[in-house]
Amino acid sequence: MNGLIGLDWGTSSLRAYRLDGAGRIEETRHRPWGLRHLPEGGFDAALSAVTKGWPALPRLACGMVGSRNGWREMPYLDLPAGAAEIGHALGRLTAADGMDVHIAPGLRDPHGPDVMRGEETQLVGALSLRPALAGTSSWILPGTHSKWVTVRDGKVTGFRTLMTGELFALLQQHSILGTGTISAAANPDAFARGVVTARDSGAAGALSRLFSARTLMLDGTLASEGVPDYLSGLLVGEEFRAALADGLAHRDTPLQLIGDVALCERYRRAATHFDIELDPPLEDAAAHGLWQLALHAGLVHQAPKDIASC
Repeated sequence: MNGLIGLDWGTSSLRAYRLDGAGRIEETRHRPWGLRHLPEGGFDAALSAVTKGWPALPRLACGMVGSRNGWREMPYLDLPAGAAEIGHALGRLTAADGMDVHIAPGLRDPHGPDVMRGEETQLVGALSLRPALAGTSSWILPGTHSKWVTVRDGKVTGFRTLMTGELFALLQQHSILGTGTISAAANPDAFARGVVTARDSGAAGALSRLFSARTLMLDGTLASEGVPDYLSGLLVGEEFRAALADGLAHRDTPLQLIGDVALCERYRRAATHFDIELDPPLEDAAAHGLWQLALHAGLVHQAPKDIASC
């Protein structure tokens, strides 16, 4: 039987994919068993439980499972790197059931320096879904630590991490900017106002405008329930302002999203204020990336799609 068990294993969750011999997703399972919340028995127990009932197939994992605090630390690959380089650099360990688990390395941009784990596999999968973008393109992977990535000739050539999600949480929960605010329904107008404020901050950047979240509320021109969305807009808008100023993105170069649909929708709305139109995000990029890496590593062999399920 040809196929693959792919594991997207991060800090807070584990997503397992069973793929058939043509790389199609047959089943997906999600568990809250990231590195910080493993079940009793650790990585082995989590792997056994999440793949229970699945056939004995090659297993390939990506993400923080290969970090210093993961199951086995994998060294980073320096840029430029694409599917072939990553696939040829897989690590391996033997699980408690006696079978191997292969682990993808992360990527390192020595010019930062900057690093990523897991996003490189999403990018590989996304490029397999959108091969027309392999020549020259930029990519946004929103999240706690957002990534802006440049791709040339099918390889990642540069990236930058922006701690947008983590910074938002800190400002909202542990700074004066969150004092007196209340949780409420989404406020698109406040979000747009924050984006535009970041856009118009020029060389000073959104950091010089953060305290406006407080003063606008005190002046009565921003309702307290709108402060969280205003802050979110400031920070997301700053990503676009900084990326365009720093050359990580260009208005005449394709720009594509990968990630959670709801979060990516905020980035799509923010982009319009920079005269950029973004397509919806690509789905299941990690699963497709794991398949591509397995092909390059020789763990699987591509079966024709019309006979893969025979």
